[in-house]
Amino acid sequence: MPQRRFIRSASRSGGRFRLLPVLLFAIYGLYYYFSNQSEVPLTGRQQLVDISRAQEASLGLQSYQQILAQAHIVRSGPEYELVQEIGARIAAAASDVDPGFDWQVNLIQSEQINAFALPGGNVAVYTGILPVAQNEHGLAVIMGHEMAHALARHGAERMAYQKLSQLGTLAAGMSVSGMDPAQQQMLMAALGAGAQFGVLLPFSREHESEADYMGLIFLARACYDPTAAPDLWHRMSAGGGQRPPEFMSTHPSGATRIRQFEQWMPEAMQIYQQHCS
Repeated sequence: MPQRRFIRSASRSGGRFRLLPVLLFAIYGLYYYFSNQSEVPLTGRQQLVDISRAQEASLGLQSYQQILAQAHIVRSGPEYELVQEIGARIAAAASDVDPGFDWQVNLIQSEQINAFALPGGNVAVYTGILPVAQNEHGLAVIMGHEMAHALARHGAERMAYQKLSQLGTLAAGMSVSGMDPAQQQMLMAALGAGAQFGVLLPFSREHESEADYMGLIFLARACYDPTAAPDLWHRMSAGGGQRPPEFMSTHPSGATRIRQFEQWMPEAMQIYQQHCS
């Protein structure tokens, strides 16, 4: 009996990496990637999206309604009017790339320094971010950025990459299933870290930079001052406290965003001068 246990243990520890699941995933992954390509408006970047706009809008509306049901919504007053005006002006400025969103903009009473836009054109601004914005131009930077996320379909793209990452992890797990448990754990941890830091986080930062650029163009068209964008991020950086290194973050650093805004500023100012003289 002890001899049999030894034989089974030796068989497990001598297991090998199975290449077939990884090859099958690679073939399917390439097919999935190239058969679900779409184009980001304004930038022209090719993106991976595997759901329709109607499905995306339905998911966005469900999440939006859940959030609003638990929120204290501001329905009148100068701050409410300002948020509505900025939303309408930016939506009009983005009309050439708008697929027909039914834009909804709500102001939520909260100390959170936050704003968001969900698929389908569902926007929320928290009152806690208004002091950081300081004025209508700073708030236009924030809202233009969030509305650009919705127009660029970043939420749907993030879902597609997460799905691809999960399938890759499953294939990798099947490939190492015959190996020693300690080796399996080590390899899967390395693959997980590689997917997180090599794929998901860089894509998230790319989305943020793309939304920064698109939002800057939209607010310039809407006749808000583009120079408010780097000014906003100077304030955000000054009051943000400790942040993780950029490669570990879902967002570019404040310094990176300021530098990018300065690179895009000549184009934005030209648009601003053409539309608003």
